[in-house]
Amino acid sequence: MPLFSKKTPKTESNLQNDNNNTANGKPTTNGTAAVARVSDPNITKPQLIFHCQLAHGSPTGLITGFSSVRELYIKIAECYDMPVEDILFCTLNSHKVDMNKLLGGQIGLDDFIFAHRKGRPKEVEIVKTENALGLTITDNGAGFSFIKRIREGSVIDKVGHICVGDHIEKLNDISMVGKRHYEVARLLKEIPTGDTFTLRLVEPMTSGFQGIGPRSQAKGPSNRGYGSGKETLRFKANGNAEIEDKPDDSAQSGIEAINNLLESFMGINDNELASQIWDLGVNQTNSMDFAEAIDNSDLESFGFTDDFIIELWGAITDARRLKTEKN
Repeated sequence: MPLFSKKTPKTESNLQNDNNNTANGKPTTNGTAAVARVSDPNITKPQLIFHCQLAHGSPTGLITGFSSVRELYIKIAECYDMPVEDILFCTLNSHKVDMNKLLGGQIGLDDFIFAHRKGRPKEVEIVKTENALGLTITDNGAGFSFIKRIREGSVIDKVGHICVGDHIEKLNDISMVGKRHYEVARLLKEIPTGDTFTLRLVEPMTSGFQGIGPRSQAKGPSNRGYGSGKETLRFKANGNAEIEDKPDDSAQSGIEAINNLLESFMGINDNELASQIWDLGVNQTNSMDFAEAIDNSDLESFGFTDDFIIELWGAITDARRLKTEKN
C-alpha cells in the first residue's frame, strides 16, 4: 500500500487562493475548524476541517481526514504539493518560530495551523567544554527533532549560529531523522566532556515579508458544530484522534510541572508526553500505583528511575492539591 493516497486536484474546496493571503500570510476566513456536512447516512460524525498556511507565506489550505500528527503532515504536504519530509514542525496561530505555540498532541478547534518548511542547512563544529550543552530538544511527532530552548551562557549559546527551531539532522555522520527527541538528547549527553563533535542542522524557512501578523481573533462561523471552541482534537497513542475538553487549570499546571521535570532530568520538552504522564497519575492514590501504571504503559521503555517517578508524583499531587484548595 502506498504511503500517500492519490492526490486530488487543487480546487477551491482544498486550497483557497487569495492574492492578499499570499502577500501577507493572513487567513481570509474567520473560523478555523469547520464542519463538513455529509449526506452519507453511514457517517455519524461531522468531519473537522482545519485551516492551514505555510509559515513563510502561502494561500490558505483546508486540511481534513487525519487522526495523527504524521497523517496531518501528509495532508499538508498533499495540499501544497511538496514532499512531506520538507515540513519541520507546525505552530498554532502564529507564523513565527515560537516554541510556545508548537503543535503537539492536540489542536484546539479554533486553532489555525502554520507549517514551517525546511530552509538552509548548516554544519557547526562544537567542543563539549561542559557536561551539559544547554539544549532542550523536542520533536514534531513525525521523525524530526529540533531545538526548543537554548540556555543563556551555555556551551551551545556561546557557539553561535545555532538557533531555536533548528532541526538536528545529523550528529557527526549519524542521521538523527526518525529518532525521538529523548534518543537525540541521550546521544548528545553521552558525548564525553572535552570531545569535539559536528551537528548538521536545518533552519526553518523564513518569510520574505516583514508585515506578516497573526490571524485576527474574529469569531468563526456560527454553525461550526462544536460551539464554544473549548474542545481540542487530541491525538492518542493508539493512533486515534478524539475531541476532548481542554484541561482545567489544575491539569494544565500539573502538565507544565511534569514538562519542566522532563526538561531538567532528560533535556526534552514534550507536552503530549507530559499529558500522558498526567493521565496515568491523576487518578492514582499513591506513588506505587503510579509507578505500576507507567510500567504497564508504553512509557515503560523510557526507563524512568525511581527518583524521577517520585518527582513526577510530587508534581501531580501538588496540582491536585491546588485544585482542592480552590474548590
